[in-house]
Amino acid sequence: MAFADEGFDVTISGRRKEPLQSVAHGRNICTQVADVTSEADTERLFETSFDVVIANAGGGGAGKLTSVSLEAWNQTLAVNLTGTFLTFRAAMRDLQPGARLIAIASTASLTGNAAVPAYTAAKHGVLGLVRSVALDVAKKGATCNAICPGFVDTDLADTAISGLMSRFEMSREQATQKIASSNPQSRLIDPQEVAAAALYLASPAAVGVNGHALSISGGEV
Repeated sequence: MAFADEGFDVTISGRRKEPLQSVAHGRNICTQVADVTSEADTERLFETSFDVVIANAGGGGAGKLTSVSLEAWNQTLAVNLTGTFLTFRAAMRDLQPGARLIAIASTASLTGNAAVPAYTAAKHGVLGLVRSVALDVAKKGATCNAICPGFVDTDLADTAISGLMSRFEMSREQATQKIASSNPQSRLIDPQEVAAAALYLASPAAVGVNGHALSISGGEV
């Protein structure tokens, strides 16, 4: 939405048609139903090239390593890491000079977290991929960077809050404070802060920023 408001021609993708249409309504936004864990879907998305590509699909459940099933592990890596790999690989087949590749990673790509080992491993992988791709595209005049937010005020944070409420019999206020306490500013990150960082990385002003992990976390890392 932020990119559309800045005059970009935007295409968004996701697995469900209705949420995409809800976001696109009244804006200069095209929609394509696709699953980033599907090689065929991802290749189809990039039948035309884009100036800016943001790999933003992600998610994962909580649980110490001994409680993580192989199925949950594989699914978490598929969405967060393989999805980013497939997105960037397809985007790079017709990469134009000045292109911008951006992965929405996490502070989990910069530090360990015993409560979400699969998610943390996947996000560490995303950051390694970003740094590798950055070196690959540098001489083409393109860049690849990662944005690493702390807990953002989205449905994903709400899922974490609900999980704490269920596991530890906390009130919503207590669980929200627990989640927000990871940020030294004691708050959830506003989605607009992440959007502003993406717009900066996509701008000519960021031409020399490449292979960087931009933490938006109030000083968490």
